[in-house]
Amino acid sequence: MFEIGVFHNGASHLPVVITKDGVAVNDGSLAEVHAAAQQVLVNQVRQGILAEKLGYQSFWLTEHHFQPEGAEMSPNPLFTQMAIAAQTKRIRLGQCANIVVWHHPVRLAEQIAQLDVISGGRVECGMGRGYQPRENETLGRPYGSTIQDQERNRKAFEEVVSIVRKCWTEPSFVHRGENFSIPPSYTKWNHKQTIAYFQMDKVERRLEDIIAIGAPDMYSAGNPVQATTTTLKELQVFPQPVQKPHPQIWEPLTSGRSIKWAAEHGINGVFIVEPNDRMKRNIDLYYEAAEKAGWPDMLNRGKFKYGWDAQKRRGIMTSRYIHVTTPGKEKQALDRAARAMELQFDYYGPFGFGAVVARLDEPMFDLNRKVTADMLREREIAIQGSKQFVIDKIMKMKQEIGYDDFHFLGWFELGGFEGREIEDQMQLFAEEVMPVIAAECGGKVELPACGINYVA
Repeated sequence: MFEIGVFHNGASHLPVVITKDGVAVNDGSLAEVHAAAQQVLVNQVRQGILAEKLGYQSFWLTEHHFQPEGAEMSPNPLFTQMAIAAQTKRIRLGQCANIVVWHHPVRLAEQIAQLDVISGGRVECGMGRGYQPRENETLGRPYGSTIQDQERNRKAFEEVVSIVRKCWTEPSFVHRGENFSIPPSYTKWNHKQTIAYFQMDKVERRLEDIIAIGAPDMYSAGNPVQATTTTLKELQVFPQPVQKPHPQIWEPLTSGRSIKWAAEHGINGVFIVEPNDRMKRNIDLYYEAAEKAGWPDMLNRGKFKYGWDAQKRRGIMTSRYIHVTTPGKEKQALDRAARAMELQFDYYGPFGFGAVVARLDEPMFDLNRKVTADMLREREIAIQGSKQFVIDKIMKMKQEIGYDDFHFLGWFELGGFEGREIEDQMQLFAEEVMPVIAAECGGKVELPACGINYVA
């Protein structure tokens, strides 16, 4: 079976210009970049709604901040997808990813659960560790998130994932970890209403589980909730998600260490820019780790199909930059798409992403090596050409990697392209490419309507 989603990274529609130093950036003043960012958000909502109408099964956003250069901008995927959720019924809403170490885990758990409730249970929850110091050091410092300290970052990430799962699945919980103590052990809470509630027979937790009753505090004055030595022992987080036990968790994966950890903890993986041979090796690594760990799954359903299991919704999703050309306009379209690719990788490259696009038969790239559009196309990371060309390259990916069911994420949005141009690409792919690939894969997954009707 074939499953297809749309990824939107938040690139600016401002024209791409090559500076005198040979670097691609968006061509706009700061005022123009601010205005373009506003338009990006409008485009994301409109394209999320359109994606459902065109038959895509999911719509994915990322989380990135503070970027005048033009490659990406998506500061709050959950907020944007709430607008999409209110105007759709079927399409699943994924984040690739929420950078969870930039957020207090309880607040994050509440927000993701709220989107799941409002959407009627359509969240695919992406969780990432973050890698950009401009973002990490600004947003994540209170939570130990900086990836420049790998060990601290990984432990912070793993603890956040654990806390979020507790919020979603335990009716009442306590957490004592390296980074978080929830609720803080010193939280005063001599509230008569809470005491009365947990003294009722029907409530699953006993009062002594929730509150440690103490004497009045002789040194404090004020209301009885605070002028006390009575403290809170457990917390109850509302709402919990509609999906049980919780929405499927996803993680963008690159390193072998992260691939193994995700597989061992029942987390789906996303690969984006690896060439087919490197992706095949990484998926093998994921499945080897999953098998060794006993096929971890949030519903304990055992072994799942290689690559992707549409019924169990387990495994690996992959993505490619997609641009379908029309007869007579090939050169102009591919030239513009090439500049967009250079805009992306002139941004990503200095972080070391050039190494990821190396094939297995060549040495890892020099971190200073420029990644070009030709390089991305030659490695079939950017699939840009005629309808048949796009079909052939996507099917080649499926066959070379060995997917059973096939979960594919189309990256149509490109820097320098207007929102309407991206929507034309989404429609062209849906009408001309998607049916052919679906037929080759034994059909397209059809999702049930599960949105909530908010009209009185």
